[in-house]
Amino acid sequence: MTDIRYDGRVAIITGAGGGLGKTYALMLSARGAKIVVNDLGGNPDGTGAGTSMADATVKEIVEKGGEAIANYDSVSTPEGGEAITKSALDAFGRVDIVINNAGILRDKTFAKMTPADLESVLDVHVKGAFYTSIPAFRVMKENNYGRMVFTASAAGLFGNFGQTNYGAAKMALVGLSNVLSLEGAKNNIKTNVIAPIAKTRMTEALLGGFADAVKADHVTPLVAYLTSEQCQLSHEVFSVGGGRYSRIFVGLTPGWFAGKGKTATPEDIREHLDQIRSTDGYIIPASIADEMKLLLDTLKG
Repeated sequence: MTDIRYDGRVAIITGAGGGLGKTYALMLSARGAKIVVNDLGGNPDGTGAGTSMADATVKEIVEKGGEAIANYDSVSTPEGGEAITKSALDAFGRVDIVINNAGILRDKTFAKMTPADLESVLDVHVKGAFYTSIPAFRVMKENNYGRMVFTASAAGLFGNFGQTNYGAAKMALVGLSNVLSLEGAKNNIKTNVIAPIAKTRMTEALLGGFADAVKADHVTPLVAYLTSEQCQLSHEVFSVGGGRYSRIFVGLTPGWFAGKGKTATPEDIREHLDQIRSTDGYIIPASIADEMKLLLDTLKG
């Protein structure tokens, strides 16, 4: 089989000054993509800014014979998101790939959470993904081609102590990707989600002794595949870390039906909890339409 390549493709990668984003930029560039290296150059908690991180990634790409430009705009504003896509169009004339990787941490237990802790995380992760993706998505629709990857986290999918703001933000990206996969389908725009476990500047302290077993390079091959022309998957979520790659999905079960025209009581719910919670016979809905179909089929008996 032929190698996966990105010749003629242009990729926007946010947070590409270091960590996971830098590994994506280097691999896609090595395989022919032109890269917009976006990085605000701030601290892991979102404070500060600088140009050195994005510049370093660009320098490394160029020294290896690739093409890349640096962009220092914040993803957390509409103006920043527009500017990122504009820089891609000005330099390379198109946008084919967006990897939403930029992120910050403001970990705190729920009772101690401040509005600033919540707003800053939502601004970068949720609004940042929206603001970066909207102008790029419009370009992709015009070209009838696009690949998007959103970065979620097990903190949102499964829960993690002290990360309510981060977990909520990361789960929001699953919803964003799911809807975009439907809206982009007729224009050959595929969108998927990863939930990575990897040692980066942002996570090293949290991972402790486990960090060395989960290198950023382990995540890169999956992202590279998902952003390739050969990838025809969309509307999916993957767990990735330490060389393990697996699918995460939301399943819908048949559950318990109270009966046509009947309204259940709280006691009915209590008595049928085992059937309601049983995972037997689940489906993986491709959209809300699959849930409605299951309900209609149940009502029809």
